[in-house]
Amino acid sequence: MADNEIKILSAGAPKTGVARCAEAFTKKTGIPVVYEFATAPVLKETVGAGECDADIVVAPVAVAEAFEAGGHTVAGSGAIVGSVKAAVTIKNGAMEPDLSTAETLKQAILSADSVVYNEASSGQYIASMIEKMGITEAIAGKVTITKTGSAVMQHLDASSLTNEIGFGQATEIQVQIDKGMNVKLLGTLPQEVEKISTYKSALLTGSAGNQAAKNLLDFMASEEGQQIYKATGLI
Repeated sequence: MADNEIKILSAGAPKTGVARCAEAFTKKTGIPVVYEFATAPVLKETVGAGECDADIVVAPVAVAEAFEAGGHTVAGSGAIVGSVKAAVTIKNGAMEPDLSTAETLKQAILSADSVVYNEASSGQYIASMIEKMGITEAIAGKVTITKTGSAVMQHLDASSLTNEIGFGQATEIQVQIDKGMNVKLLGTLPQEVEKISTYKSALLTGSAGNQAAKNLLDFMASEEGQQIYKATGLI
């Protein structure tokens, strides 16, 4: 890593916004920025264990608050970067489930040949939603749990099934579509069970004196930075 290089460790859902903000900041300042993406559980483990070599972390608000409480990030640093809705994805050409209500979604899950979600925080919500619907045992034999959100779309892309439902963050699904995955962003979860995840940036305590990293955080929180995030689908 270059002496003046800034490193960001971020959750996956806002990855496109993080990358584009980093690139815009580098274009403005000439300071290189590298970024790495991980699931929320991995972020918790890495930062919580004091093993994170990044300068900035972008995590779900609850996780970011826990980092600050644990002294892993500088109190009051960073800002909200945006929110993402949980959504439904299918392979192009597959049966399209009815997302109009929680009940129609429940019936679609029950009648599907396969249900796919990830083990990260967004997938954990889907598991809890299914549990609240009372159908966990009924579908246990047809559930696939992937490591990451992107792996959900990879699974669907490679599948030959025509009645398969996948779940992920809307922004992550769009990223994979843009990469050429043969999947479709069908829509967000019905209002009764919708999930909105909000993400926050923060400065790691080991980089408390890194002015360039502070400047990048300021840029991410600026009107220009926020517009970059919104352009990638964050709300």
